[in-house]
Amino acid sequence: MELASYVNITARSMYVWLTILAGLAVLPAILKPFFPYFFQDLRYILKTIRFGIRLTKYKRGKPLYSILDCFLDAVKKHPNKIFIHFEGKSYTYLEVDKQSNKVANALRTYASLKEGDTVALFLGNEPCYAWTWLGLAKLGCPVALLNYNIRAKSLLHCFSCSGAKVLIAAAELRSAVEDVLPVLKEQGISVYLLSDEKGTTDGISCISEVISQAPETPIPRSLRANVGIRSIALYIYTSGTTGLPKAALVTHERVWAASFVQAMSGVTSTDVFYINLPLYHSAGFLIGLAGSIERGITVVLRRKFSASQFWEDCRKHDVTVMQYIGETLRYLCNTPQKDNEKNHKVRIAIGNGVRTDVWNEFLQRFGNIYVRELYAATEGNVGFINYTTKVGVVGRVNFLHKRIFPYSLIKFDADKEEPVRNAEGLCVKAAKGETGLLVGRITKHSPFVGYAGNKQQTEKKRLQDVFVKGDLYFNSGDLLKIDHHNFVYFQDRVGDTFRWKGENVATTEVADILGTVDCIDEANVYGVKVPGHEGRIGMAAITLQEGKEFDCVDTCRHVANYLPVYARPRFIRIQSCLEMTGTFKMKKVKLVEEGFDPGVIQDDLYFLHLEEKKYVPLTSQIYDSILAREIKL
Repeated sequence: MELASYVNITARSMYVWLTILAGLAVLPAILKPFFPYFFQDLRYILKTIRFGIRLTKYKRGKPLYSILDCFLDAVKKHPNKIFIHFEGKSYTYLEVDKQSNKVANALRTYASLKEGDTVALFLGNEPCYAWTWLGLAKLGCPVALLNYNIRAKSLLHCFSCSGAKVLIAAAELRSAVEDVLPVLKEQGISVYLLSDEKGTTDGISCISEVISQAPETPIPRSLRANVGIRSIALYIYTSGTTGLPKAALVTHERVWAASFVQAMSGVTSTDVFYINLPLYHSAGFLIGLAGSIERGITVVLRRKFSASQFWEDCRKHDVTVMQYIGETLRYLCNTPQKDNEKNHKVRIAIGNGVRTDVWNEFLQRFGNIYVRELYAATEGNVGFINYTTKVGVVGRVNFLHKRIFPYSLIKFDADKEEPVRNAEGLCVKAAKGETGLLVGRITKHSPFVGYAGNKQQTEKKRLQDVFVKGDLYFNSGDLLKIDHHNFVYFQDRVGDTFRWKGENVATTEVADILGTVDCIDEANVYGVKVPGHEGRIGMAAITLQEGKEFDCVDTCRHVANYLPVYARPRFIRIQSCLEMTGTFKMKKVKLVEEGFDPGVIQDDLYFLHLEEKKYVPLTSQIYDSILAREIKL
């Protein structure tokens, strides 16, 4: 009897467990029609909890556990693993660690650097960028990442606002440094060149030999004992699309948060990450380099993005994760088609700023790659990432994310370029499906640190009395939309969106439409003032497809078919190339200032003649008629 009872109980238990397992097996199929993104949402929430716990642990830890300490742990764990591939050479984690020790020991002795001294790096993409930064981090020195494309006034501005007293520059940037050297000498700035040259310029010291002869002795933690999670780790500059760059203050806490993007995107310790974006930018440095350290993976580093060499690099080094920004995916799609385009191991692409049509074409041509489009700002306190396979979105709304990083979309007046406020002086929430200004509540867990040396711009980004009197939010300056399925879409940047005929015009939408015109290669859309008219009227600077001329009739027909009257660009400016920032974002300020005057602009200009249903050359006669209001706009 006892044996029979035991068998019966065991059989019942097995039946229960089999039923549970069967239920779990069919659960996804049952839930999917009703909650198609349930499991993707769940995975994202679990990852958010996991990395939130890690960040909390790092915040409370004493002494500070920084991304540098993560690197040092990786050196102990796998010293002989390749950290960086670069131009035919490879550097292991241990080799980079030893080289960073040399840098730290050399600068500590030769330049008398100590904890808290800010140092500006003026370097291109090369391995010494990584070990120079790591060496400075070992000394407890915050680092300003200067754009190697800037010169003269802009270079001095960026250097000065960081408060740095030391500049370390690449040998090939010597002439750029010499241009501003008189001012640097007046300010008592120490300038060091990573060069072996024996000859010296007064005010510039070549230190490559000093570094090469320095000892590899590890740097004591005591030299950075006072560095905390909220200490400034980096100064990273805005791209300068709207004027002189601003130096965003990046704390060690923010470095950690950004480094988790790779993990949130599905990157593992076995991946190989391709960095061809500039290391002076947050995408290349924080998501790319710091993120790779957090994962303990190998990096393939390239000086500059090259569409023609991109896939060859990926195949050569078995790259599994790539980065993109701005227009780089479109550049890849514009390369001549080849038979082996899907012959690669890339499975994840992380970045932002890709148009929907380019996204679709990229997947069609290059295979099933998970595009992790994200939204973030270097200085911001809220971000999104598209962890689904839905094309065209930057993320999804979920309760946990919104609780950790409280944010909202509020109604925005494009004419006045300010939030809409009700009778009580408070902001008004944008409805589902309505474009609104993204604002993030400033809290202990979602801080906004601001900009170095620019209190006015810092205060400008702080928005008060949003939903209750006295509250404080970060003004992202970006317009987003949340649809009825909780997907988040990036719409435009404040200042890029303009108002005409009482309607808001999103420049990104217009540029996307123009980009599908057969003769047009690229389009940069903006609004210009017309005397005697409210708002700004649409204008586009374009480049033409190779070997093609501007088709006045087809372009007019195309914009008429796809854009409302108020959104159609009334002026077209044809350029040989569009001016970009170092991170492939289109510059607009100068274009807006120049307007549409044919007497000032040397490029070919066209005007959309509604009666003739085509674009016609913008003559001085037409220009005068517009100013005299003889032509109806």
